[in-house]
Order: sequence, then structure tokens, then C-alpha cells
Amino acid sequence: MNSSSPRRGESTTQTGQWASIVNDFSADRAVYPISPFKAMMWLFLLSDIFIFGCFLTGYMSVRITTTTPWPNPSEVFALTIGGQSIPLILIAIMTFILISSSGTMAMAVNAGYRRKRNQAALLMVITALFGASFVGMQAFEWSKLIAEGVRPWGNEAGAAQFGASFFMITGFHGLHVTVGVIYLLIVAAKVWRGDYERRGNYEIVEIAGLYWHFVDLVWVFIFAFFYLW
Repeated sequence: MNSSSPRRGESTTQTGQWASIVNDFSADRAVYPISPFKAMMWLFLLSDIFIFGCFLTGYMSVRITTTTPWPNPSEVFALTIGGQSIPLILIAIMTFILISSSGTMAMAVNAGYRRKRNQAALLMVITALFGASFVGMQAFEWSKLIAEGVRPWGNEAGAAQFGASFFMITGFHGLHVTVGVIYLLIVAAKVWRGDYERRGNYEIVEIAGLYWHFVDLVWVFIFAFFYLW
């Protein structure tokens, strides 16, 4: 009798748990308390993960299968400063700027939830300036490679696929950063104006932060696969 009692109790507990789950999903209410705006941002980012994943997978496939020598990133992306060729110095600075922008964006989200609108807006503007600096450096990098004969349809210093891969992947990411800069400035202006203060909800700052952190994370993969490989 004693041995059967715990089993009977466990069965009752499991039945109650399943009944609670059924009630949650069958009731006229949201099971997970997430706003539709945040959910749509997550869906957008998920679709972007697939796109960038396809780009990077295609790049790795081309890199492995090409028979023409692939340009050495340490030489291609080197800058001459004071008569010395420094490999990947510009890329390192760009990476540092983008990672730093993630920190300022995180602080902006925190300030938003503490309803410090001026601080949140200022930090978002700083984040946007970091992003604009990144895009400017990327434009300089593009102009340097174009001057050296690298094109989307060819490359004078090695595999022709190098140019196509480089301009496609970094260009698509640069487009995301540019859109992010505009997005952050618009949201920052509305935060500064007090639009969200009147609504009592600063969730839009977090949603903008999700987009920006995603852009930063994608760059980490591009940096590892394209510049360090």
C-alpha cells in the first residue's frame, strides 16, 4: 500500500501539469508575454540568420574548392603606416568600434528601462556614431581594394571569387549597419522628444538593441571567416 501511494501522487501531479499546459494554450490569452513588435524583430533576425548563413557557407565552399591561389588576407588588408606594413590594422579598429557600440547600446537599453530618456537618447546617438565610423572605414577599405584591382567580377592578385565574395558579404553587412544607424537616430530623436515617456514604454529601445547586437554578432563571424582564415 505504501509503495503505491507515491505513484498515485506522481500521476496526479503529472495530470495537473498537463491540465495547466492545456489551459494555457487553449485560453484566450498569450502564453508567452512578448509584444508583437519584439516578436516581429526576432522573426526578421531569424530570416537574416539564414541569409548570412547561406552567404558564409557559399564563401567557405568557394574558398575550399577554388584551384586558383586565394589572396592572403594579412597582405590584402594591410595598411602602410610610417613606412611599415601593418596587417589587418584597419579591420581590428573596425571590429573594436563595432564591439564598443554594443556596449553603448546595452547601456542605452538599461537607461531606457530606468526611464532616463536623455541618457538613453545620448547613448543611442553615440552608438550610431560608432556605426557611421565603421561604415566610413569600410568605404575606405573598398576604395583601397578597388584601386588595387579587386572587382566583384575579378581579381588581379588571385582567385576571381575573392572579389565577388568580399563585396557581397561585407556590402550586405555594411547595408545593415547603415540602416541600423538611421534606425537608431530616428528612435533616439523620438526618445529625446519624449514620445515614449508619454506612453510609459521604452521597449522600442530594446528592439533597436536587438537589431544592433545582431549586426555586431554577424561581423564577428565575417571577421573570423573572411579576415582570419
